[in-house]
Amino acid sequence: MLNIKKKEKGFTLIELMIVIAIIGILAAIAIPNFISYRDKAYCGYAEGDAQNVLAALSSYYADPLHTSMPTIQNLIDAEQLSMNNSTSSVTLTGSVTGQIEVIVGDDSGRCPRDTTYTATMGGGIGSWS
Repeated sequence: MLNIKKKEKGFTLIELMIVIAIIGILAAIAIPNFISYRDKAYCGYAEGDAQNVLAALSSYYADPLHTSMPTIQNLIDAEQLSMNNSTSSVTLTGSVTGQIEVIVGDDSGRCPRDTTYTATMGGGIGSWS
């Protein structure tokens, strides 16, 4: 009689170890980048909030009856302002006749740029401080 060996199928231990090593290397590269992108998104939330407040202010002052500095709650009620961060971290400074600064804090504490974002009405791009 003839002994015929069946062809064994499967992966060797070396092949499996190489695959696991490749996955580990990819994870070591991808995870820190993902965390960095996520943290930068928190900065974007604060920047977006400041721009939303400036847009709501522009709309608010388009009404001739609005001649005093509004609060954030006034803007939420009158202009349907929506915020990504907490409204408690938004400050309006300045006057109706001069420049108005909007200061928005990063409530998450994860923004790598800094803690507050400041934008000035009519001043173009804001800045972190």
